[in-house]
This record gives sequence, C-alpha cells and structure tokens, in this order.
Amino acid sequence: MTMDMDPTGPQSTDAAPDTPAPVGGPSDGDAPDVPTRPRRRGPGPFTLIVLPSLLVLPGVAGYLALTGGLDGAMEEDPAPTQSAVSNVDGSHVTWLRRATADCAGVTPALLAAHIDQLSGWQADTASLSEKGIARFTDADWKTWGRDDDGNGTSSPHDAVDAIMALGRQDCSLAEKVTALRTEGAVNGDVADLTLAAYTAGTDQVEEAGKVPGPARAFVADVKKRLPQYDALVRENSGQESGQASGALLTVPVTTHTISSPFGSRTHPLTGVTKLHTGIDFAAPQGAQVSAAREGRVTFAGLTSAYGNRVVIDHGTIDGKPLETAYSHLSALQVTVGQSVTTGHPVGLVGSTGLSTGPHLHFEVFFNRQYMDPVAWLNSGG
Repeated sequence: MTMDMDPTGPQSTDAAPDTPAPVGGPSDGDAPDVPTRPRRRGPGPFTLIVLPSLLVLPGVAGYLALTGGLDGAMEEDPAPTQSAVSNVDGSHVTWLRRATADCAGVTPALLAAHIDQLSGWQADTASLSEKGIARFTDADWKTWGRDDDGNGTSSPHDAVDAIMALGRQDCSLAEKVTALRTEGAVNGDVADLTLAAYTAGTDQVEEAGKVPGPARAFVADVKKRLPQYDALVRENSGQESGQASGALLTVPVTTHTISSPFGSRTHPLTGVTKLHTGIDFAAPQGAQVSAAREGRVTFAGLTSAYGNRVVIDHGTIDGKPLETAYSHLSALQVTVGQSVTTGHPVGLVGSTGLSTGPHLHFEVFFNRQYMDPVAWLNSGG
C-alpha cells in the first residue's frame, strides 16, 4: 500500500394532623363520664363523587393505552432533540445525496437525521451486535452492505459504506410502503411510514394502516432532527444544479485502483493520525496524470510534503469554488496560469515528497473543505 503524508489543509409550618376520633361506644361499668364530643359529619360531595373518580382514572387510562383505545391521544411529544450535525463531515453530504438519488420519499437530510437518531454520527458503540454509525447487525450488513468507497473492504465501521447501506435499506422500505399506500392499505407521509417500517417492521405498518403506536416516538425523534440537516445539505449544495456529483470529474489516471482512501488514518512514516485529505491511486512510476476537469492552473511546483504538486481551479458550482490537486508527481507538465481542458496532461506519477512509493495523491477541495474524491468521479473510483 502506497501512502503519503498530507499537511493540514486550506469546537410555613405544617399543620398538626386531626386528633383521631374515639373508637367504640359508651363505656360499661363505673367508668367516669366523658364529655360528649360533637358528632362528626359524614363524607361530603367531594369525597363521594370526585375522589373515587380521581382514583379510577389512572386505571382506565392504563387499560385504554394497553388496548389501543387511546390511539395516542394521551401520548406526549418527545423532548426536543439536540442534533449531532456538528459531527458530520461536509464530504458526507455527497454520499447522502448519492444514497438517496433514486429514492422517492427519502431525502439526504432525512437519511442524515436517521443516522443521527441511531448513533449521533458516532461509530463507537457499547453494543457487540450493532456496529458503526448506522448500527448494523452482521445479518443486516450481509443484505445491505457493499464496498461503496472502493477501498477494498465492505465494513459497517466505514462511514461511507454505512451511509450507502442505510440508504439502500431505507429506500427499499420506502418502495414497499409506497406500494401499500398506492393500494390504499396504509395512509400517511412516505417518510414517516418508511421510518416506522424501519423500527417496527413493514407488517406492523400494514396492520395498523398508518404509523403504528410503537413507532411514533422514533419517527418524531428523527423528524425533530431534520431542520439542521436540511440546512447542512443546502450549505453543501454542489450538486443542486441538477448535475450528479459523479458527472463532475473524470479519473485522472488510467489505473483506478485505490491504495489509500479518503478519511482518518495513521501515517506509516510519522505515526500521526489525521485526515487523509484525498485518495491515493496505485499507479506505476511515470504513468500519465491528466486534469479531471477543465480549469486554470494556480500552482505547479515542488513542496516538502506533497513533492511535485499541481492545483487546478475549476471555477464555481452554485457560487462555491471547486479545485483539484495532483501530488507526488515525478514531472510537471503545466505551468501556473495555464488553462487546461478535461484530460489535459498535467504531470507524471512519481514518489516525490513524503511518500512510500509511486502513486498519485488526488484531492478535491469544494467550498473550502476537502471532499471524498470518489463521490465526484464519473467512474465511481
């Protein structure tokens, strides 16, 4: 595996109780006379009518709730939920979009809010059976999991794989509840029914004909998280022009094998764990490297960590700047200020800078933050 080291890029007093009334009737024998006490009156209307009702009500309410007679009328809304949106890397938005691209009823924001409800976007869990940010069991992962980021491993601990897998699962459920709604078997919002099917099962949704009682809290909890994720998706709207992320860039080398993916990793030379800001393509020394999109060269030169490096400015998408970078080159074939077209030669694969062997380190920098390049490449990496 070839790897590189990337520098950091461009959180009153109580009243006494009543004296008890004497027990029994008049005394027999020579007992001394006892002064006659005023006779205590019987229970008033409040005691006879209101108090028994107060005692009965909890029992009736409990019975109705258990039998479904209340139908949620006495349910309380869940407490406001604190979103974990700050735990989401901006690059994940591209994958949230891709996971829900062909899915009616499930939006990128809804999928993100679902993950938030499951894990708060934290991969760590005390459970031995539920893994990763989407809390997949091994059995469910066999059904929905794939190696979506092309790093050679399909894992629920991989954030990208988990996003895509939960997207497939939610979209499958959305399709099923949509069919039930079309048949008139169920009523309700597709998103609500989808979340209900996830937590309670499609059969329970069909039996209830709507979001079943046991699933209401789950659905409400997810939807309380939606506003912040809607905002996050809008802020990372590189694909809202109607163009899919996969159509924006072309693979810059003919070899598509990824030897090191985007994300947190421990560098083999320095032992430092930090964000690997791009992906590494395994390619032989001297292989041609080409521009992934038309643009203008803003940097072409030697750096200490990246070695020979080229940066290309591709203009803006919806007002947000897009750049790509190509590093560890053995030779440069462009100069600063030069305009290039898609596929134009920019350099040759090498191992300059902090590198363990020949490869191309490729980066995508959108709206001033690093993105996972795989999601932007038309071949899927």
